[in-house]
Amino acid sequence: MIEGKHIFFTYGNPETDKNPVLNYVDLQIPDGQIVGLFGENGAGKSTLLRLMAGLMVQKDNGCQILLDGTPATQVRGEVACIFEEGTFLPDLTPKQYGDFLADFFPKFDRDYYDRLIAFFKLEEKAAKHMSRGQKAKLEIAAGLAKRTKYIFMDEPFLGKDALTRQDFMKILSGSLTGEETLVLVTHELEAVETFIDRAIVIHQGKLAADVEMDDLHH
Repeated sequence: MIEGKHIFFTYGNPETDKNPVLNYVDLQIPDGQIVGLFGENGAGKSTLLRLMAGLMVQKDNGCQILLDGTPATQVRGEVACIFEEGTFLPDLTPKQYGDFLADFFPKFDRDYYDRLIAFFKLEEKAAKHMSRGQKAKLEIAAGLAKRTKYIFMDEPFLGKDALTRQDFMKILSGSLTGEETLVLVTHELEAVETFIDRAIVIHQGKLAADVEMDDLHH
């Protein structure tokens, strides 16, 4: 379970900033739930995602984000991040990157990774020489093949055409066992509304809405 208590974040002084990026957000995400994070640009949703993934540190001692009772910043092997800007190593080819990931992630599924690389038709060249779309596919292959309990995704559909989005959703649906907890930031509700279990809306740093999709469809 992801537990967030009084999640506060600012790039300024926590004691004087009157417009923090996140202003004391509380949330709980049970194991196995797929959650969409929505909100306008600058609302704080990407910051919230990175805090949950343990990639950023909060600036207020009263804040707490726990993954299965452990502070998010201390959880590594059970977290996979699929971000639009990429977390891959630019000098490595897909094969070399797969070798690297296999050393750091105990559950890394090399066979699945290789199948995704083949499905995406990625050439064996350094990531820095790939197009934006190819880099996105490498990021997706690496993230899903880590077989982690927690998957955090930021704008996975940005810059992808409808066919690519459809392929991605098919791959994502087929790769999940139901035990993973997945949180994704996206502007495209239509692309994920039949896939997510819950929609959380962030507005001006605060939790504006929290809706179970089953309730919405009823």
